[in-house]
Amino acid sequence: MRIDIRLFIPLLAAASMAGAAPPGPQHYIFFNRDRVRIRDAALLGTPAIAGAELKYTWKELEPKRDAYAFAPVLADLAFLEAHHKRLVIQLQDATFDERLNVPDYLRADSSFHGGAARKYAAESATDTLARFAGWVARRWDPAVQARFAKLLQALGGQVGPRIEVLVLPETAVEFGGGERNRPAGFTFEAYVDGIKAQMLAARAAFPAARVIQYANFMPGEWLPKNDHGYLRAVYALADSVGVGVGGPDLMPHRKELRAHSYPLIAARRRPGVPAGVAVQNGNLAASDPVTGRPVTVPELFAFARDSLRLDYIFWGTQEPYYSRDVLPWLRGQPAAPARR
Repeated sequence: MRIDIRLFIPLLAAASMAGAAPPGPQHYIFFNRDRVRIRDAALLGTPAIAGAELKYTWKELEPKRDAYAFAPVLADLAFLEAHHKRLVIQLQDATFDERLNVPDYLRADSSFHGGAARKYAAESATDTLARFAGWVARRWDPAVQARFAKLLQALGGQVGPRIEVLVLPETAVEFGGGERNRPAGFTFEAYVDGIKAQMLAARAAFPAARVIQYANFMPGEWLPKNDHGYLRAVYALADSVGVGVGGPDLMPHRKELRAHSYPLIAARRRPGVPAGVAVQNGNLAASDPVTGRPVTVPELFAFARDSLRLDYIFWGTQEPYYSRDVLPWLRGQPAAPARR
């Protein structure tokens, strides 16, 4: 699949209109799908918290073909706006268990080739053993890509000018265990093209909002030794069309991230192209390998600001870290800037 980025050059002006974020990352709370927690006093009463990142699945937003269910998004957005907070939407098309996040019609209609594929995590150095690791939409399949693009267009028409950021799901996916576990029609190059198509569709559908592609790892390469340019190609296109970058896991000492996404996130970006990273479960439980001490919230913030040059941090709610460490620190930070 060839993608002509010249078709999207007019969108660069809109991306630049979003403006550069103020110095230092803005703070959002990542509530995942526990969306009722936007009513928590901790969120509403902390001036430094700009808003919430909430996850919505493709299946719940399009329960039937071309029948969109955006009422939950609109309700959450209206509530946050009424309390002078902003919404970051994370769309999800993958799972880490037997649940599926794609609409049922994709599974039922043979033209979508199953709509989703089973993921497998390799459990041996020779890639001969693997365990089931959830499901992912067939991002490399043009028929599925077209349906996801239509969802983006419909959602952008409803909430695009009002939200802060649209976050696209992480690129990391694995079909370990050899050829037998690779889905029909899948190639590493087709997967790269699918991620590119997803970014372009989102940029077109949300010209008045920031878009961030979570891009952490790509199948078919492992940096730095096995580098086919897949991840670098995603970042290059993102910058050229005004799509932001980032990913899950703010872990300064994790060598895999330092070899993959972190250098690309930290690289110079065109003005107005944002970057954001989520503090996921386990991040604050990690330790500095030199000192042996657990990482701290101020250390994560300093790494996000100074090394990665982030515009957004999406703080997770894992306990005891959220109540004991994150919230007290946020209460001592300056108030979030006014909406762009």
